[in-house]
Amino acid sequence: MRNSRQWLTVAAAVGIAAVMASHAAAQKKYDPGASDREIKIGNTMPYSGPASALGELGKTFAAYFNKINAEGGINGRRINFISYDDGYSPPKTVEQTRKLVESDEVLLIFGTLGTAPNTAIQRYMNEKKVPQLFIISGAAKLRDPQHFPWTMGFMPDSQREARIYAQYLLKNHPQGKIGILY
Repeated sequence: MRNSRQWLTVAAAVGIAAVMASHAAAQKKYDPGASDREIKIGNTMPYSGPASALGELGKTFAAYFNKINAEGGINGRRINFISYDDGYSPPKTVEQTRKLVESDEVLLIFGTLGTAPNTAIQRYMNEKKVPQLFIISGAAKLRDPQHFPWTMGFMPDSQREARIYAQYLLKNHPQGKIGILY
């Protein structure tokens, strides 16, 4: 008898949890930029200006997201990749990022190029609590999760990268010489 009561209590608790969970799931509350059908991802890239050759990265991101969409998206959701030209100019990056966040209502900013453009938007992105993901910069100042938890880099910071190269060279070419172009 005692085991049956325990079993009924557990079954009732599981049933109540299931009803509550299904009610919560039925509400389908998403952050801006996400819905049952779409995920909006924002980006700025230097399609013009002094770093325009690197604008090819933005075109590559777009092509990859198109491939994902052609294969059915992410759990049936289409990626709407919105990328604007910032000309590698921090004031333009701020302007275009505000447009992406406030007008286009993207879920996140992805793959913004450069230290200066990312520094210009870092505080804004964290105040708005919009993820600034896979930034393309080696600056250590853009890797500060304690103060900027919504910002995440893609590549190692330049100091760490230099240590990795130095360790490799010391191990594999101890008598080698290093030339630096600066």
